[in-house]
Amino acid sequence: MDTLAPLVLLAPLAGFLVNALFGRQLPRRVVGWVGAGSIGLGFILSLAILIQLLTGAKPLDQTYFIWWQSGDFNVPFNLYVDPLSTLMILVITGVGFLIHAYSIGYMGEDQGYSRFFAYMNLFVLSMLLLVLSGNLVWLIIGWAGVGLSSYLLIGFWFERTSAVVAARKAFVMNTIGDVGMIFAAFLLFLNLRVMDYTAIFSRVHQLPKGGMVITAICLLLLVGAVAKSAQLPLHTWLPDAMEGPTPVSALIHAATMVTAGVYLVARMHLLYDWAPTAAATVAVVGGVTAFFAATIGTAQVDIKRILAYSTMSQIGYMFLAVGIGAYAAGMFHFMTHAFFKALLFLAAGNVIHAFHDDQDIRHMGNLRAGLPITFWTFLIGTLSISGFPLLAGFFSKDEIIRAALSAAGSEFWLGVLALITAGLTAYYMFRLFFIAFGWEWLSRDDRHLHEAPPIQTVPVVILATGAVVAGYFPVANFLAPIFGNPVEAGFTVVLGLAALSVLVALAGFGMAYLLHARRPELAVAWRTRLGPLHTLVEHKYYIDELYDRVFVRPGFALARFLNDRIESRVIDAAVNGVADFFLVEAKEFRLIQTGRVRSYALWTLGGAIGVVLVVAAFLGYLPVRLG
Repeated sequence: MDTLAPLVLLAPLAGFLVNALFGRQLPRRVVGWVGAGSIGLGFILSLAILIQLLTGAKPLDQTYFIWWQSGDFNVPFNLYVDPLSTLMILVITGVGFLIHAYSIGYMGEDQGYSRFFAYMNLFVLSMLLLVLSGNLVWLIIGWAGVGLSSYLLIGFWFERTSAVVAARKAFVMNTIGDVGMIFAAFLLFLNLRVMDYTAIFSRVHQLPKGGMVITAICLLLLVGAVAKSAQLPLHTWLPDAMEGPTPVSALIHAATMVTAGVYLVARMHLLYDWAPTAAATVAVVGGVTAFFAATIGTAQVDIKRILAYSTMSQIGYMFLAVGIGAYAAGMFHFMTHAFFKALLFLAAGNVIHAFHDDQDIRHMGNLRAGLPITFWTFLIGTLSISGFPLLAGFFSKDEIIRAALSAAGSEFWLGVLALITAGLTAYYMFRLFFIAFGWEWLSRDDRHLHEAPPIQTVPVVILATGAVVAGYFPVANFLAPIFGNPVEAGFTVVLGLAALSVLVALAGFGMAYLLHARRPELAVAWRTRLGPLHTLVEHKYYIDELYDRVFVRPGFALARFLNDRIESRVIDAAVNGVADFFLVEAKEFRLIQTGRVRSYALWTLGGAIGVVLVVAAFLGYLPVRLG
């Protein structure tokens, strides 16, 4: 395992270097399969690590070299391989490989083909470094690498102003989180004098439980998690990230970047267990974000933006789970979400290609005949995310709702909110399905829509299979060595809460069917009746506009003031004043530069006499009193 772990990192690194340095000289087929193959190799190596763990191998905390040392403090490059990091790398490389393979077809005609795969490999490398690192320093390096590569991928089509603005927005939001992470690392170092996980976990009990220091550390870590996972209030970058190519949306929203915050809280669970206030804050942020994003998803018409708000909502479920201590349930939902959300995004990409990059669901419909594979796989993804029985999303979401509803105190109300959100999820996803894919299954279609090629449909089919069977993987048992065995609820409780969540999902489905398939005129009538509320949700509660007025416009105004007044009248004036002073003095001294030898000799003689007089006075030969 000590050899396999670094190889998992080296595989995407090799793919990145090959495509970044030589991609333009290589055939497109080679570029694509180098990019995808390097991630596929990483998945095979991750499977080998999984087999070793399942056959009794102990978790790994291996130091490969000392990266930086000062006195008795050093920062090693060490990799930390346990069931949690193994689950993460399996999903990152497995789902990541399918997305890379899909990209071979989707990006086939793009001018930046090799650049795209180089960025994608860099993204996966950064994410793998983040989850495999054995100390906070290297985790932050991977964290920053994910932010950088996401900036490059979101702004991949940099000739579009909207893509550049979206990339900049994502970078700024994530930088806020990075600052929180760095301050948390400083606080940990100042109080515990260590940075590696093993030492942090063994010394955390030196801090008072629930005290100001441990609470501040966990809240600062939460700032980083909230920014990276697009939770309230640092969420506004995620919908705009849809400006990137669809495979980028799938990679960011399904298996990698947005789940980094969930991983961070789960990895630092011993700290959050020692800081109940911070843990409760995580749960509240997750529960509120899940509901908030689901309401916005009910009123959007851009297919990728609906899925983006769906991602926010599902990540909110994960935050709720880890905030209430149901860490295994949160990570279980992370895994199932990776399958059905990557499936939904890639299937949406097939639809967008079929409609020549039109993403408005109102311009679609009746897709079963022209795109049968995409139609049925998208339906599977919709059923899974909505929590219908026997599919993957049902099992993982049900565990989170059950854990919240079974808890005492305020956590119960977060469970109620999660249950309501489950109904909203079924509604907005089937609204999307009925409008975009159409209920007119048997009507004639003369648009001559064509299904995507196999390189794009095969990954979607594999992901659809995962969206069905992933719920049967014993994730909780696999993670038990880290989080302990979950509390088992009684059969009656499990069955009752499962039935309740199914009824709520069926209610959401029924409402979507009635308003958008059976009687669409009712949707128009309700939209008119709910006028102001619908407008509020459609405009995303005007949070973007609020941030623009509170932060962006004042920031630009301050920048203009500094540029027009301070820069020109203070900084430039000071520098130019010094230059003008020396220019005047230079003009005065220039008068002695006459070019005549006898003039220079006279000045030299005068200077020498002056020096002799000063020395004589100093030695007492002249009747001059010095001092």
